[in-house]
Amino acid sequence: MIKQKQICTLILVCAAQLSMLFAQSSKGVTSIETGYTISLVRTAKANGNTVLVASSYEGTVLAYSYSGALLWKNELSGFMNHDVWCEDINGDKKDEILVANADGTLYCLDNKGQLMWQFSKNEAPFKSVAVTYKENKAFVVVGSYDTHIYYLDANGKQVLDIDTSIFSLDKARHKNSKETVKAFVTNYIRPAKYKDGSDILVVHGIAATNSNGSFYYFKPLESKPFKKEINKTGRLGEVRIVDTNRDGISEVLIGKTGEANKGSGFYKMDFGIESPKEFSITKLYNKLDTFGYRVTQPEWVKDGGQEKFLVMFGSRILLVDADMNVDKTEILACKYAFNDMWNDKKTNKIILASAQSGGSSIHIINLNIKSWKNEFINLNPPGKIQTILDNTARIKESLKKYVRPSSENKSQPVYFMSESRNNEAAKTAIERIESKYDNPTFLIKPRTRAKENWDRSSILNEKYRNRRDRRMKYTASQKELVESIASNYEFGKGISYWAGHGNDPYMYQLSTTKKILDKANGKKTVLVYPELEDHTKDFEYVMEGLIYPLAKYSREKNAKIFIRTKHLFWQSSIYLDNWKRLISGEFSDVFIPAMEETTDKSMELSLASRLGIWSSGATDSWGARCARDNASFDRSRQHAHQMLPNHFLRTMVYSIASGAQYLDNFAVDQAYMSLLWDLIAEGALYVPKRSEILSFSPVYLSMAHPDERYIEYGNDVKPVVFYNKQEEADNPLVFSRLNGTWPGAPNTEWDFSRYAAGAKERRLNFIPTYNNGMVLITPPQNGVFLNAEDKRKQLDENLHHIYKGKLKEYITDGRQYLSKDGKEVYSADTFYRVIKEDIEKSKKLLPITVSGSVGWVVAEIAPKKLRLTLVDSGYINPKEREVKVTFNKIHPIKVVDILTNESFKVQKNISIDIPLGGFRFIDIVLSDSLY
Repeated sequence: MIKQKQICTLILVCAAQLSMLFAQSSKGVTSIETGYTISLVRTAKANGNTVLVASSYEGTVLAYSYSGALLWKNELSGFMNHDVWCEDINGDKKDEILVANADGTLYCLDNKGQLMWQFSKNEAPFKSVAVTYKENKAFVVVGSYDTHIYYLDANGKQVLDIDTSIFSLDKARHKNSKETVKAFVTNYIRPAKYKDGSDILVVHGIAATNSNGSFYYFKPLESKPFKKEINKTGRLGEVRIVDTNRDGISEVLIGKTGEANKGSGFYKMDFGIESPKEFSITKLYNKLDTFGYRVTQPEWVKDGGQEKFLVMFGSRILLVDADMNVDKTEILACKYAFNDMWNDKKTNKIILASAQSGGSSIHIINLNIKSWKNEFINLNPPGKIQTILDNTARIKESLKKYVRPSSENKSQPVYFMSESRNNEAAKTAIERIESKYDNPTFLIKPRTRAKENWDRSSILNEKYRNRRDRRMKYTASQKELVESIASNYEFGKGISYWAGHGNDPYMYQLSTTKKILDKANGKKTVLVYPELEDHTKDFEYVMEGLIYPLAKYSREKNAKIFIRTKHLFWQSSIYLDNWKRLISGEFSDVFIPAMEETTDKSMELSLASRLGIWSSGATDSWGARCARDNASFDRSRQHAHQMLPNHFLRTMVYSIASGAQYLDNFAVDQAYMSLLWDLIAEGALYVPKRSEILSFSPVYLSMAHPDERYIEYGNDVKPVVFYNKQEEADNPLVFSRLNGTWPGAPNTEWDFSRYAAGAKERRLNFIPTYNNGMVLITPPQNGVFLNAEDKRKQLDENLHHIYKGKLKEYITDGRQYLSKDGKEVYSADTFYRVIKEDIEKSKKLLPITVSGSVGWVVAEIAPKKLRLTLVDSGYINPKEREVKVTFNKIHPIKVVDILTNESFKVQKNISIDIPLGGFRFIDIVLSDSLY
């Protein structure tokens, strides 16, 4: 009987694969659903057959046949893979799979996915890997974030160590110091045939993710390049080797980006010609989806019998003729952008990794099928993308039946600062909400590309007198600006616009901004200041001469100042003297702490810090932001951006449920995002006061004056060459591995992100888990670090009454822990155990705790009633989640999902499923008031 079942199963599997093969033979685009978020795609050969090799977001390596059959998978370390290379290195006619992992290990797998060997030098991630030959012998070449290049033999034994600092043309400087490191990290290593027909390695080296880098050309097994040259083509993110004229000599295709993508395109570099030939998208700019910082991926393919360049640019494919004539370029627009692209030259197929918007499929474009272009344009990825759309649609339908009980507390007001009304569907949705509901409020965003052309001789600080934002045009007069900006007040309940930028805080003179505020007539104004990250003495002038005077004036005019900073600002620079008046609470009704988190790797920290500043009473509100390139944590490999904003939706649900009121989101697919607006309008998404939140851990961390090394290294997110093994060992930090050396790398055991936030790695933790409760990072509350002039109350006076007398404070300067009197210091790598144990014990003081991969918030929304918000935490790798909800010192009598009306059996521990890419609002009705 068992044997008969096995035969039937085999027949069904074979039939399915034959069906897939038949479909592939007739379709131009086919998809293989994997269940994983696929980040990288390659092809490998085994006994003449081609195998698809994929690397998932979590670092799992998978192999598929073209028919869609899963051949094998290997989870490896559980951390991301930066690069994958497939080649037969031992002569068995089967490609081995070489995987450069973020944990600092190079893994070599055989053609069945079994580990053959592994190589590691230190904890710095490996960035790139390839294979080269000398005397017909294969050598593996791998580049590390330790700024070295290593040669290995086919068995993984090191044969050469190249220190790039010896000959590097590239160097990086710490953001606010003169200290410079001369070295590079191998962005790409690619084997090529030089103009004399010899084997060489083409290496693109970078010292920072925002640098152009340089090219270095090596003969195999030589420790210095025979040629090196500064890259003058622009910022790169792709290097591919082709032979377009079949002369046996390689050409190098260079995918690049530029400021706001206006310089994007690709170069073809011929070893026999000095100047590379350029293809620029500038003339096509208005026909492309150009927002964000994306690098192109060019390839040389055959389409319809003609050889041409196929270029991936976000959600677009550009087909470029052999002469690289921009006027003859064909543009194919898809609804989605993909994480990676690979060319299977043997079969003339293009392999696409998953859609960055949460996709889980591998997509195969068969360039031999005429219909492939239309099929690509109309591609609707199966798997997770479709599940996200289905789950969102179900939430929308459920919301239509929801009626908010009048007995619930009034939700805090929410302000959307940057939604566009240009789209008809968005305009209709906004006008519908405005006509029917008081919450949320949609502010008008004036067009302010032209900045003020004014006499800056009155600015006494030379640095800021000469600062300009090169993206802007300084052509407008004060009168023109006041009239054009203030005229927008008549179209809504208020306005929001950039009043300055870290590149130039003085885009407008103070008197101009005041004149605009004078015309508000009581309507709300939000003045946005992005990227005010400068902790030098120069910035003191800006604070005292511009920011604080403006804050004082804003108070009288119903205006807010939205500080949209980057990196570690809210747990480092904000605690310097420049900002002490903000921290003191003097302008609590004016300043709004917010973040701009593109290229950041520390979202779980910025969240805890903004919540801590708000909870302390230093500010009365806090804000959040979503941009389409938020998913970028390594700009040198940024190939895609978000098209379906499910990431936005979940991040905003979590932030708003945590009390965020001011939201500065990039307007994308507003028809989809309108669900968020309706959730607020209908009252399903509750916006709590700080005194209503019950998911803060009783243990919190307070920031003393930040340590110099911590603040320097923590804010150096773009340089990639600062790894120093001895320095890392000698300087364990409370908040570590924050500079550009560690994308996707494991957090240390003693790092706050790991022991408090449950974040195992430095990557896209927009919706952190904090299973023991949100551990706030606050201004000091007790001891010598507390300023006598502070106007804010003690923390437990701002929070819910259950915290009274139960809070426990620890002090840090970011590097180490400090005693309350400042006389003793405790090392980060040992003392963390004390705090970790305290956090784990203290969770029992909370009414509810949640374990699982979700963001969660508990708020008291009415007497004897709590709202538990649960959100899928996978930013670009959403999953269906199961969590355990534990009731500690409360006695529920009813537990129900407010949208689906699903009731849960009341017991101490409840399991709840969270839909993929979704969220749930659970009401807990209590028998008694909170203890």
